[in-house]
Amino acid sequence: MSEPAEPKPTNDVFNIPNQLTAARFVLSIVVFVLIPLQIYLAALIVFVVAASTDWIDGYYARKYGQVTKLGRMFDPFVDKIIICGTFIFLAAEQGSGIAAWMAVVVVGRELLVTALRSSIEHSGGDFSASFAGKLKMLFQCAAVVASLLILWMGSDRPDWLPMALSVLAWLAVLSTIQSGLDYVFAAVRFFRQEG
Repeated sequence: MSEPAEPKPTNDVFNIPNQLTAARFVLSIVVFVLIPLQIYLAALIVFVVAASTDWIDGYYARKYGQVTKLGRMFDPFVDKIIICGTFIFLAAEQGSGIAAWMAVVVVGRELLVTALRSSIEHSGGDFSASFAGKLKMLFQCAAVVASLLILWMGSDRPDWLPMALSVLAWLAVLSTIQSGLDYVFAAVRFFRQEG
């Protein structure tokens, strides 16, 4: 689960990566408002913009040495907010292709990983994001995009889109479970070493 060493955190909390993370948090709220109002195209655009900032802020922080303690806490928190919230709101929309149990799996995994991360980092361990976690995020975002496309296009959607959504939704669920198990096993190894 260990990754290449990240830049040492700085104290400049008002840097560009943290501002992008804050913007992503605001955009997530906008998505949560738009979906129940059935303004699906706008929700899709805002979600894609918000998800894009996740990659940009992380890349910028590492490249320019602007990693902060706040950012390392705030960034994954906002990721969880936008993914969990969007899955919950989509599960409530008829015809979204996102079942309620899928949202439960996503939310349950995020709560579990948050608890493990807090416990391990409090004990001085490192709980950096894994490749499986990043792949999980990719599949989750792809499933959300496909779901919003179906809701927006309605009966005009291409025949292949519902099948694509079904595949992406299952990939999202399976990768969510797998990455969650990865973190559980990593936590078990850490606490065994701590003895």
